[in-house]
Amino acid sequence: MRVTLAPHPDNPADLRQDVTATLTRGPDGGLAIAWVIHGDIAALHIPTPSAPAPPDALWRTSCCELFVGTGHNGYREFNFSPSGQWAVYDFAGYRERAPVQADCPAPTITARSDETALRLDVELPATALPAAAPRLGLSAILEARDGSIGYWALAHAPGRPDFHHATAFALDLDKDTQ
Repeated sequence: MRVTLAPHPDNPADLRQDVTATLTRGPDGGLAIAWVIHGDIAALHIPTPSAPAPPDALWRTSCCELFVGTGHNGYREFNFSPSGQWAVYDFAGYRERAPVQADCPAPTITARSDETALRLDVELPATALPAAAPRLGLSAILEARDGSIGYWALAHAPGRPDFHHATAFALDLDKDTQ
């Protein structure tokens, strides 16, 4: 399934990239996601490759995110950087951090770019996904070279960008990725 992420209405005028994501559910229950950013890639700050590790605050620069509902109000957040770094967080409710429930296996992350497109491919094993995962949110954060930040998501709640808001969980994992 291919989806288009919408830019937040308050994005800086110079951040006009188009962002799409393609999701493919594996036969084992894993999930592959390919984010493609089209536009002036040279205008963006793209983190350089480094050894994969789960650092905090990847969302402060260009990265892609996946939010997966865990049932009730809980959810798991994944951050994926073009550098190859990634992070995972669990939440018991809206922005209510909880300990990550189990060892989360590392995703496979591949990034490639040219002047007009950046592609970030992520493969998550089934064991990285919560057992009860009815809803998903996809988003992208892009940082311009001047430090300004733009936000893209499947759907935006009113007000400031907020990927944690229930409005952003706009796909049904079971129905929309079959």
